[in-house]
Amino acid sequence: MGKVKTVYVCQNCGYKSPKWAGKCPECGKWNTFVEEKEETKISPKTPPSISWVSSSQEKPILLNEIEEIKKERFKTGITEFDKVAGGGVVKGSVSLFSGEPGIGKSTFLLQLSEKLSTYGKVLYVTAEESPEQVSLRAKRLGIKSSNIFIYAEGNLEKIKEHIAKLKPSFLIVDSIQTTFIPSIESAAGSVSQVREGTALITNISKSKGITTFIVGHVNKEGNIAGPKVLEHIVDAVYQFEGDRGYNFRILKSLKNRFGATGEIAVFKMEEKGLIQVENPSKFFLSQRPEGKSGSVIYCGIEGSRPILLEVQALVTRAAFGTPQRRAKGIDINRLSIIIAIIEKELGYPLRNFDVFVNVVGGVKIDEPGIDLPVAIAIASSYTGKPVRKEIAVFGEVGLSGEIRNVKLEELREKEIEKNRFISLQKNHNRIKFIVDAVKIALEG
Repeated sequence: MGKVKTVYVCQNCGYKSPKWAGKCPECGKWNTFVEEKEETKISPKTPPSISWVSSSQEKPILLNEIEEIKKERFKTGITEFDKVAGGGVVKGSVSLFSGEPGIGKSTFLLQLSEKLSTYGKVLYVTAEESPEQVSLRAKRLGIKSSNIFIYAEGNLEKIKEHIAKLKPSFLIVDSIQTTFIPSIESAAGSVSQVREGTALITNISKSKGITTFIVGHVNKEGNIAGPKVLEHIVDAVYQFEGDRGYNFRILKSLKNRFGATGEIAVFKMEEKGLIQVENPSKFFLSQRPEGKSGSVIYCGIEGSRPILLEVQALVTRAAFGTPQRRAKGIDINRLSIIIAIIEKELGYPLRNFDVFVNVVGGVKIDEPGIDLPVAIAIASSYTGKPVRKEIAVFGEVGLSGEIRNVKLEELREKEIEKNRFISLQKNHNRIKFIVDAVKIALEG
């Protein structure tokens, strides 16, 4: 047996230190170090950690001599998820689902279990709920499959034994932060437990061809809790987004070895579970008010999918010396730049006004095509003139007030036409400057 020593591990990146520190020197996060016990291995033959590769090679192989393996995919029956996954889930793949508590991860995976149970046995491992609690949720969702097995256990050694006995085709682990390997002295949820537990599950899945889904918690910043290596071990990472005050959820692909990243699916949360939304643009614009200033339709891109959203702005005279700048759904720094451009190019004295911007529905946008819609919404609110109801807008705004091209413009314009709107740029000879765009977009 080796010598046990105390180390301090960063819960964000996994960096180890012999003593506690307020700030992690690796990732720069504060107050992330937690004390853990670590056993020093005496024998050099003992591997330092579990491998997540199912098999090892005896010698290197020439690239052009490697035979291509065609991956078998399963259509889940949840069409929107299949699109995000690249055409269905791949046999033997390991996928990580993350999101805030209560956002719908467990509900979605239970619904997914029913769909996948038509292909083979599903083992649903829960370390957070009792079998009775899972059964109650299944009844509420109307799930009646006789091919789903529930196992309430957090010990990964016991879970491994039951996988060998049951031989399931699909495995769901809810959640990785509540499972543990008994031989590792640190508590469940620690960096060591999460890393080695994920590696063990991945090794089992790859060696036995079991398609696996793992639930992961998120930290207060919204990132997946645990070491960054966790995301490298698995084949795909999906994140549920959305404000719990709204009845919709967005499933986004952050990583996918078998498909494109950045793809999204929109679901509506109802009593019977998550219902897929086939036309998100129509869904997000269903409550848009007409004839009101400060509102504009924006066509954005998520992955390779165009989507129409409403961008709202409110401009009011500042009550105090320093005007407020608030943004929901876009980066506050981007908003500050747009306000500065408007002040210079349009001559609006926004330094004396509070400016609030919101992407309706709680959707987060991180692409330059949002610039022009935000600028037009602010101009509309400031002047009190509504934006023409038939137009939709996208475009990056440069510091000189010029409008720049953005990616996938043709795809955006097709989505605009499909929903019976008119593209501002396409129908006005590719407007070059923000001054012209605002004049054409506003009524009157």
